[in-house]
Amino acid sequence: QVQLVESGGGLVQAGASLRLSCAASGRTFSSYAMAWFRQAPGKEREFVAAISRSSGSTYYADFVKGRFTISRDNAKNTVYVQMNSLKPEDTAVYYCAAGLRIRFSHSSQDEYDYWGQGTQVTVSS
Repeated sequence: QVQLVESGGGLVQAGASLRLSCAASGRTFSSYAMAWFRQAPGKEREFVAAISRSSGSTYYADFVKGRFTISRDNAKNTVYVQMNSLKPEDTAVYYCAAGLRIRFSHSSQDEYDYWGQGTQVTVSS
């Protein structure tokens, strides 16, 4: 069992930056691929970014490439997403997820076994 707790959300103006953190419980964090998803009001949850177990590979949705950076610290059981140049359309609840075995695609929600409760990010124009 893995428990995930997100933090770092808030209200910022367009163009600002935020760094979200996701702290994981347990001693097997390094065994999991990690990802961030988001869900805006009235929309389905969508993929944002993912990182492999060893940080060797990262994956991004097209709409965040060049603005967001995902990273992880296995010693701290934590995954991060640095979000720069935020836009009002980035407003959403951001969730982190952990997947023990990614079979097909890091961007598919079905690949992930555990989810956090989410943290709200609001970007004002």
